[in-house]
Amino acid sequence: MKMLSRLWQHLSTTSAAGRRAFPPATLKAIDQTIADGETRHRAEVRVIVEPALSLQAVLQHMSSRERARELFAHYRIWDTEENCGVLVYVNLADHKVEIVADRGVGRAISAAEWQAVCRTMTHGFAHGVFHDSVVAALDQLNRLLQDRYPDDGSRTNELANKPVVL
Repeated sequence: MKMLSRLWQHLSTTSAAGRRAFPPATLKAIDQTIADGETRHRAEVRVIVEPALSLQAVLQHMSSRERARELFAHYRIWDTEENCGVLVYVNLADHKVEIVADRGVGRAISAAEWQAVCRTMTHGFAHGVFHDSVVAALDQLNRLLQDRYPDDGSRTNELANKPVVL
């Protein structure tokens, strides 16, 4: 029964739901928050929003975590000079937020701190507050990165700041 429920959730969550939750103003705010944060730390942050998984992925029991890792590789977020890529992946149908961090930056922040950033988003999303929740979570992430992975003046922007909505 759980599989049928998940399947229905993914089939009924359309790209229109993604556009409603993340309209142009929210995408612009995400881009700006990432850009602002990257002036204070050495990490490279990307946000990818996916309304739903494909039918095949759901039938193969792909988790949001597995999908996030797949997108981390596909978008080459790992391909930075300091191994400092951070993916924030939002799956609307599963109501999940996953963070995948490359080894350079991943060691700097504890699992509990990564999870707290995810909770900031999921808590707000559960109340239909997407814009403010994602900006607050990215601000929280930027503060953590600034404290643990501060800018040393040597970084260049290696990954686009513009969020991706699949």
